[in-house]
Order: sequence, then C-alpha cells, then structure tokens
Amino acid sequence: MFKKNPKVSIIGMGYVGLPLAIKFSKFYKVKGFDLSLSRINKLKKGIDKNLEFKKKDILKKNITYSNKQKILKDTDIFIVTVPTPLKKNNKPDLYPIIQATKIIRKYLKKNNIIIYESTVYPGCTEEICLPLLTSSRKLKLNTDFFFRLLPRKN
Repeated sequence: MFKKNPKVSIIGMGYVGLPLAIKFSKFYKVKGFDLSLSRINKLKKGIDKNLEFKKKDILKKNITYSNKQKILKDTDIFIVTVPTPLKKNNKPDLYPIIQATKIIRKYLKKNNIIIYESTVYPGCTEEICLPLLTSSRKLKLNTDFFFRLLPRKN
C-alpha cells in the first residue's frame, strides 16, 4: 500500500517548511514548493532569509525547489506548512491553507497522505480542508487517500 521510498512534497518554504525539507531530505527525495518565485530563486542559490541554514544544507541534492505546481505531480506525501496569519479583526486568514489544499486536490491520487503542519483552529482541517479535497473527486477518505482527523473534545 505505501511505498518504501515515498516522494515527499512540502508546500510552503518558510520557517517551518524549509527545516522540514532539509530534515526529510536526509531520508527521502523532497520537493519544496512555494508560490513566491523570489523565495524559490533564493533557495536555489542556497540563501535562507531566516539565516537558519548554511548554503550546503539548502542545496542538498535530495531537495528540488519550485514555484510551479507541476512539481507536485508524483507526490506520495503532502505536508502543508503555509502561514495562517491573523486578520485585523483577529480572525485567521485561511486563504493560504485553502489555496494549498486546492493545489493538492489537483494532484491527489490513490494512497496519498496529507499532513497539515499549519496552525489552525480546532476543526478547520475537517470543516474547511477536507471538503475541498473530496469535492469533484472520486477518491474516498481513508480508503484511497489518508488524512488524519483527531477526535474533537466537546
């Protein structure tokens, strides 16, 4: 059912995504995706705006960086690490996580695993992301693709 050497794609190459990409690249081939072309261009040159990693770590041969969605085509495991900033009214801006989910939906296939590392309110992935993933698709949750929902405490 699961591949021995899965292809991992990390969506969002910020302060959470980049460290994950570098860590995972020790064990797997990793695709680092970000919508920001300037961010991707800097990473391709080995430049970390957060000054957390050295050039040699960023340029590991097991990591490919891109802002083109087609890089996600043969992904087995999607890890979403996009920001969820607060709006002026102190409500979360879900636009980045919604957009990431819509992108994943395009490339979602049987036996994929989706992990959300973005900070969201309880129930967000179940109420917002899951319906986006299952709409207009014939894949069934936890049969064809896997999305871990934690039990909600009332």
